Amino acid sequence: MHPIFRNTTMLGAYMGLWTVLAAAVGALLRIPTDLTWSQALSVAVPLCLFYAFVCLTPWYLCRAFPLGTQRVTRLIVNQLAAAILACSLWIAVTQLLAYAMDLGSRLNPAIPQLVVVGLMLYLTSVALHYALLAVEASREAALQTRDAELRALKSQINPHFLFNCLNSISALTSTDPVRAREMCVLLSDFLRKTLGLGERESITWREELELARTYLEVEQVRFGARLQIEMHVDDACSECQVPPLVLQPLIENAIKHGIATMVDGGVVRLQGHVENGKLSVRVENSFDPEAPSPRRHGLGLRNVRSRLQTRFGDAARLNLAAEHDRFSAEMIFPCNKLNS
Repeated sequence: MHPIFRNTTMLGAYMGLWTVLAAAVGALLRIPTDLTWSQALSVAVPLCLFYAFVCLTPWYLCRAFPLGTQRVTRLIVNQLAAAILACSLWIAVTQLLAYAMDLGSRLNPAIPQLVVVGLMLYLTSVALHYALLAVEASREAALQTRDAELRALKSQINPHFLFNCLNSISALTSTDPVRAREMCVLLSDFLRKTLGLGERESITWREELELARTYLEVEQVRFGARLQIEMHVDDACSECQVPPLVLQPLIENAIKHGIATMVDGGVVRLQGHVENGKLSVRVENSFDPEAPSPRRHGLGLRNVRSRLQTRFGDAARLNLAAEHDRFSAEMIFPCNKLNS
């Protein structure tokens, strides 16, 4: 099916354009003939509305003979043959309309001009369809590139997270084997949940928050009372579609570079709300500004920023801020829902 039939607005605009062209063709018919305006428009309007649909047929021929994949001579011959056929139909319908309106041979002086106009309109349609196909090909290539980037970025998350968790378990095995075993069980539960959800392009915020809670259970075993969690998330966030595992790296960063640097631990605060159609998620944590800076690679935060940029473009951002003994990371991106 031609894409214009999938969009009623585009179809309406297209037919409106041909209505304007009908007025121009009507004026053209009056120049070499003695037709009145009423007679000229009575021929031009149905003629142009018919030809409007004829000029949609290049969509299929242009797809069958795309630019760059066919010999130039073959492409030109096929398109010219189609143009001649379309122009023949254009003239045949003109003569049928003249016969139906009992105009006799009064339209004959305008036939040469109509032939030129018919050929020009059809060939213009061919050029526009090739341009449309080029735009669609470019858009499809951009989508494929974006999907490939998202898959590559997503594939970094689990190895990165697993590496950090295994380090935590390794640290516990010598000091508290029981907690190390408990952490292994919780880690297994987290990875089991991510197997299904992590393969999807989008999940609901409710599902993402559940994954984050499971991750926090893993870290709670390691840090115990040193890790305090505060969550303030509006119910309006629940059905927002988010990239899977986009929140976990922010919480991981808050724990690794914040809570882990403090002898007495601290608080990780998670806030979420929807405002003006955008989901705002803020992760804030305590940190010791005098503690030696841990070795930072920043993979988690870079990954989140890249995924948001690739998925939402300029409509999303990740803001990072440090003030006194508090560090915050805030994601803002469109709250899209499946039923919206």
